[in-house]
Amino acid sequence: MPEEWVQRIDAVLGVLPRCEQEAAWTGTRWRVGGATIAHVFGGEDRVFRITFRGEPDEVAAFEHMGDPYFRSGWGGNVIGMVLDEEAGIDWQELAELLTDSYCIQAPASLAEQVDRPGA
Repeated sequence: MPEEWVQRIDAVLGVLPRCEQEAAWTGTRWRVGGATIAHVFGGEDRVFRITFRGEPDEVAAFEHMGDPYFRSGWGGNVIGMVLDEEAGIDWQELAELLTDSYCIQAPASLAEQVDRPGA
């Protein structure tokens, strides 16, 4: 995983209340309490991916949008995104999605402290 990407993701999530970055079984993940907000991994097949949480209607919408989005095989509210430097990564959009993921996973008292994009 490119370290620059991990740093960019951490710049978004690491400032949120009680959000912690940690090594995952593969790649890196960010959690609040015991809840995973995002997980970035891959590279063995030269493809990098990130998963994060979304509202149920968003999960279906992203799944139908197709590339670079995909639906994870686990968890009903998990959205996946292929990170492709050549195709371009919309870091602003990803930051908004990650902030929403945090607000879904965090306790309400912490989520209320966060300025959500577009809210």
